[in-house]
Amino acid sequence: MEIDVLSFLLYGILLSAVFAGLIIYFFSSKRKDKVEKAKYRMLEDDDEQENKEEKK
Repeated sequence: MEIDVLSFLLYGILLSAVFAGLIIYFFSSKRKDKVEKAKYRMLEDDDEQENKEEKK
């Protein structure tokens, strides 16, 4: 029965570590810069298309 408790404890620690890693990855400043850059790039593309249509 002790192996069951130990394996359950290790599984819980592993899941907690994976969850913490995901949180750190998704909320890191490097990733935020990439996401923000893509967002502004999409907005710039829309503005350029509108300007081209207005010129026609």
